[in-house]
Amino acid sequence: MIQISQAAVKEIKRLQSRHQNPQLPLRLSVRTGGCVQLYYTLEFDSQINSDDCTIENDGISVLIDSYSSQYLKGLTLDFSEDLMGGGFRFQNPNAAESCGCGNSFRLESLSST
Repeated sequence: MIQISQAAVKEIKRLQSRHQNPQLPLRLSVRTGGCVQLYYTLEFDSQINSDDCTIENDGISVLIDSYSSQYLKGLTLDFSEDLMGGGFRFQNPNAAESCGCGNSFRLESLSST
């Protein structure tokens, strides 16, 4: 369903180590709103729902709910640092347009024209 780069895995593990429960899975979701139409969210979540898809990669777990999964097929989650700081990068082949912030996107099938 999605790919997770080694840089993203390393950053997720670093962030997990700051929690009291370093084994918490990371939840990747899509919500309505943002700069364009939809936006990505990342948060650690102890609640695993029956409709969640769990992706295991190098000792980390990423949860994706059924609503979000339709928008994330083929996505690559990456992490990179530049002069402005570090952040997760979303490379979504389904996005017809992405905002400059990198967290918001629009799908062609959801466009309003």
